[in-house]
Amino acid sequence: MIRVTKIGQDTTLAQIIKIIENAQGEKVPIQRLADKISSVFVPIVIGISLVAFVVWLIITRNFYTALNAGVSVLVIACPCALGLATPTAIMVGSGVSAKSGILFKGGQFLEILQKVDTVVFDKTGTLTTGRPEVVQIDVIDQSKLPLIITAETGSEHPLSQAIVRFGKKEQLATLTLEHFTALLGAGLKAVVEGQEVVIGNRQLMQQYGVDLANQDTSMMANQGQTVVFAAVDNQLIATIGIEDTIKVESKQAVARLHQMNKRVIMLSGDNQQTAQAIAVKIGITEVLAEVFPSEKAEKIKALQANGRVAMVGDGVNDAPALVVSDVGIAIGTGSDVAIESADVTLMTGDVTNVAKSIDISRKTMQTIRENLFWALIYNLVGIPIAAFGLLLPWIAGAAMAFSSISVVLNSLRLKWRRI
Repeated sequence: MIRVTKIGQDTTLAQIIKIIENAQGEKVPIQRLADKISSVFVPIVIGISLVAFVVWLIITRNFYTALNAGVSVLVIACPCALGLATPTAIMVGSGVSAKSGILFKGGQFLEILQKVDTVVFDKTGTLTTGRPEVVQIDVIDQSKLPLIITAETGSEHPLSQAIVRFGKKEQLATLTLEHFTALLGAGLKAVVEGQEVVIGNRQLMQQYGVDLANQDTSMMANQGQTVVFAAVDNQLIATIGIEDTIKVESKQAVARLHQMNKRVIMLSGDNQQTAQAIAVKIGITEVLAEVFPSEKAEKIKALQANGRVAMVGDGVNDAPALVVSDVGIAIGTGSDVAIESADVTLMTGDVTNVAKSIDISRKTMQTIRENLFWALIYNLVGIPIAAFGLLLPWIAGAAMAFSSISVVLNSLRLKWRRI
């Protein structure tokens, strides 16, 4: 049996097509520059055409010769190439990016992204696989472990799911979960068969008066493990080390960004020691650790005081940061909220596409500047030749058409340029 869940405009393919069409159709800021140039350029050309007509009429007293000069100036100065310079490059650039699995939600982001000087990565699910596993556990009371596993079943957090998987692997019994409360950025509190269970970070344990005096977790943290404490009725039961596997391409992605002279920062809710250990493995030297989900947007705003910032994330908690950043980049394998909030979507989980998207943006803008340069140079050279009566209107028309063709061909070169 086959069940259809989405049809027509609701399908992923239809949404991708819509995003590409929007990106190709929207004006980018540099297009407004071309429009301003045209608004000044056209009246000047009309003036030059009238002057050429009058001067040639006075000199030759031949209406046909004067008309040829005036019309030739108008024809060869037609700003078609100037108008085509930006949209053709944007169309080709967005098409190239789509083929690479990178979707720009608007042409303006193709322009802005190449200006970004800082790239901030969320850790979990972006630089790591987002499927952490329990790699170490120090248990004080084995009989209480089923209480911990049961409490974690009420949470959808990746760390909680790792503990639940550990419980299944060890074939620990699941009891009755009577009450559950998620404590944002700290852990959870639950009641299992009348006993209070608190699971979370060191600060949470201190808040509930759990004694951690003899718990030295520095070795776990130095190995990049996230340390989770579990207590029952304010008594420590277990210290759990959870490790999230780093994506194989993360180190390469960071290295490429460094080669492009981009500042790379990792954002994490882990403690400083754990986050730093993971960052070192990836090749990142700057870390913002112990950041609560509600603080991510503020961290991005603080970084924007020193330049343009791109935020790369995949989770619901990343959405505010993706919105406030200059360019929000969402991992397509992440949450729908993150994808909706972002300006650029990487259809796969491959973070090397972050550098590729910046490169596409840079090469697209380079192509636009080349198009504008040649369009203007062409007109600046062609107008005097036409004004001096050295071009017939039909030759001027052919030359004008060639200038438009040259701009289109230059834009199409993007398809074969190495990204």
